[in-house]
Amino acid sequence: MKILISHAMIIPMKQEGEFFYGDIGIEGSHIVFVGKKPASFIPDTTLDATGMLAMPSLINAHSHLAMQYMRNYKDHAPNLQSWLAEIFPIEDKLTQADVLASSRLGIIELIQSGITLFNDMYFFAEETARAVNEGGIRANLGLTLFGDLASSKLKIKEREKLTDAAIAASKGRINLDIAPHAIYTCTKETYQYGHDWAKANQRNMHTHLSETKKEVDDCLSEHGMTPLHYLESIGALKDIPSLLAHCVHLTTSEIKLLKSMDASVVHNPSSNCKLASGIAPIGIFLKNGINVAIGCDGSSSNNNQNLFEEMHIASLLSSVNTGHLCNLRPFDMLKMATINGAKALGLDNKIGTLEAGKEADILLLDLNKAHLTPLNDPFSALVYAAQASDVDTLFCQGKMVMQNRKVLGMDQQEIQREVNSRWKAIQNR
Repeated sequence: MKILISHAMIIPMKQEGEFFYGDIGIEGSHIVFVGKKPASFIPDTTLDATGMLAMPSLINAHSHLAMQYMRNYKDHAPNLQSWLAEIFPIEDKLTQADVLASSRLGIIELIQSGITLFNDMYFFAEETARAVNEGGIRANLGLTLFGDLASSKLKIKEREKLTDAAIAASKGRINLDIAPHAIYTCTKETYQYGHDWAKANQRNMHTHLSETKKEVDDCLSEHGMTPLHYLESIGALKDIPSLLAHCVHLTTSEIKLLKSMDASVVHNPSSNCKLASGIAPIGIFLKNGINVAIGCDGSSSNNNQNLFEEMHIASLLSSVNTGHLCNLRPFDMLKMATINGAKALGLDNKIGTLEAGKEADILLLDLNKAHLTPLNDPFSALVYAAQASDVDTLFCQGKMVMQNRKVLGMDQQEIQREVNSRWKAIQNR
């Protein structure tokens, strides 16, 4: 199948300031050209993208997708620890069927927000994998670990087998990673076992790190060192790629240590603001050559899966935190949501930019909006003015998953009805 996207404003995300008008050719799952259509390319389908902006689809590098049930729930909690004390008891009630329904709803929201890849950490990963395949997008799903070594070994053994079929059916769109929750919920042995699994399977480790000042203080009290130094001391991150969510309270010595690791920071600005966790110094991370991606976190701590909003808030926070208006440029923010996310997940050779040979994960954004007029600077417009609702059409691996704001292949009304019904039942259990 050959698809031609014609007459679009194209931002390939290869270098700052680069945009042009032209065409994009898709054959099968891959991009075959970006720019001017060669005479030899005869499309089966042509999509006129006049008045639209084409860019790489977005990457949500830290999520708990099935937390859709807890959206706008327990928002009064004063801090992370108090909030978790309210959320954990509800999560203990969730069944596999509950997670499937909420994951389906989450996939719809991701697609409507222009996101075709998310990096997840949650229970019943096999159910989320099933929803991913139904929606036709991508996911790195973490085998989520809590507690001691014995329970972690059992959990990995069970969930690996249960996710096999969905991964095989995904055509490379689903990867399985390891995801110990945090240093305050997992033992040393659990982290070490997770490390060994990641190394043996050549996969990523995904964990929360230094999200709050309390986490840092407690780690100092218990282990005599800060969280990243603690993980380094037990060998949890040695010689494996890792994604470290939050990193709000890293010390200077931890930043230096992070530079020597195969690690990426995932910034979650809305969640950090809502839970009063603090502002991560992402400008300092970037200046030190550390890869920074961006995430939405769960819909209970955010309360949505909207990366346009995250880019906007991240940029504003960076300016306020440093006192410098141009501390981070719009292109830096867009990189965090595209190629940096792909790099964090080891997929930058496949996605994250628009160029021939890469897989066709493409977002078409409708520019015919009052809040995008006039379009003086498309990069600034995407970060400061664009909304998730401006995304008109979305491709993943060359397949259209949304057209004219309609998510294809998923019944949104029925899924919303089921989620509402299940949420009532969950609260009464």
